[in-house]
Amino acid sequence: MANFYTDNPNLKSHLQHPLMKKIVELKERNFADAEKYDYAPLDFEDAMDSYDKVLEVVGEICGDVIAENAEEVDHTGPRVENNRVIYAEGTKKNLEACRKAGLMGMSMPRRLGGLNFPITPYIMAADIVSRADAGFENLWGLQDCAETIYEFADEDQKERYIKRVCEGETMSMDLTEPDAGSDLQSVMLKATQKEDGSWVLNGVKRFITNGDSDIHLVLARSEEGTKDGRGLSMFIYDKRNGGVNVRRIENKMGIKGSPTCELVYKDAPAELCGSRKLGLIKYVMALMNGARLGIAAQSVGISEAAYREALEYAKDRKQFGKPIIEFPAVAEILSVMKAKLDASRALLYACARFVDIYKIYDDIAKERPLTKEEKLEAKAYSKLADAFTPLAKGMGSEFCNQNTYDCIQIHGGSGFMKDYRCERLYRDARITSIY
Repeated sequence: MANFYTDNPNLKSHLQHPLMKKIVELKERNFADAEKYDYAPLDFEDAMDSYDKVLEVVGEICGDVIAENAEEVDHTGPRVENNRVIYAEGTKKNLEACRKAGLMGMSMPRRLGGLNFPITPYIMAADIVSRADAGFENLWGLQDCAETIYEFADEDQKERYIKRVCEGETMSMDLTEPDAGSDLQSVMLKATQKEDGSWVLNGVKRFITNGDSDIHLVLARSEEGTKDGRGLSMFIYDKRNGGVNVRRIENKMGIKGSPTCELVYKDAPAELCGSRKLGLIKYVMALMNGARLGIAAQSVGISEAAYREALEYAKDRKQFGKPIIEFPAVAEILSVMKAKLDASRALLYACARFVDIYKIYDDIAKERPLTKEEKLEAKAYSKLADAFTPLAKGMGSEFCNQNTYDCIQIHGGSGFMKDYRCERLYRDARITSIY
């Protein structure tokens, strides 16, 4: 049985970084949850043991289920029937395995059904899932969107929606449109408030990852007559209420298990999330930073898979009477691949730890005033997170593309054939430096 966590000692070394003690103690509020929940940790060692055990479960599911289904999912992909997305059979099995193992809503508080994990072990799980199948990471990893609901929605919305995510329902962030890609200020999906105070959405969204999810975060124009970011608000749309149809799924180069949808909103009921006019200025900016960290983890996972594929092939493939790994040119390519992998992973987890500390302080500030020292520390880590997040995403995605390229190069002509996994990794990697 394969385990994508226990077979990679580099992961455990990053998990055991000295800064984790501070992160865990802040996250657990001196382990107050131990009195309310029998699965809450009693102390730092207990918490670390819990992360280790859960990551072992993630590693086992990834090695034995998700990685095994990846090829079939890549070949068949999702489809649209009656304006709804039907996942590939392998994707359904993957989701069910993750639900049964309680791996949805990992970073959410226990009172809402989550595991209360810090960002760092959660990002480690995303790294492992991406090694197994980068396309599935786009479905599983969108539980990130629950973080936005937790940070900005009201208590009633948190209770109703985050608990559903922790039980296994999926999410999406509906931002881009045919005429508004990176330029989100141009979003024109219309949000109209009815006389009773409720909202409905009308318009089209495009390139929406997992677009037929159960719960959507939607960027829409709530202020009539505006044309810039100040007229946009964030909304929560629940698929149970109807009003949104999938027009089509994009036929993509890679990450084929992840349905990228064009959506049509027609009087779709929605709820305002947070305050009006802050949809882009505040909420999407926070959402995007989380997404960048997730893509950095996805990139590292693909890099890991590419390096392992190349190394294994170089050891097995013989030419001129010896394994090709014994040729200096091949050995050099492998050593550079490993250096890029290790560098991008080190940057990823440094960034995750910085994000952890400032976000935990933000959460504590909702419960009590921060001390002067805490405010200064929170500000310092927030600055570090702001600097490291684009670096981790940018460098990780570029190295990911380079490593999958070199993986094919080591395979030679065989790497160009669909018989080998490296061809799929190469296609999956390309999007990481784009989205």
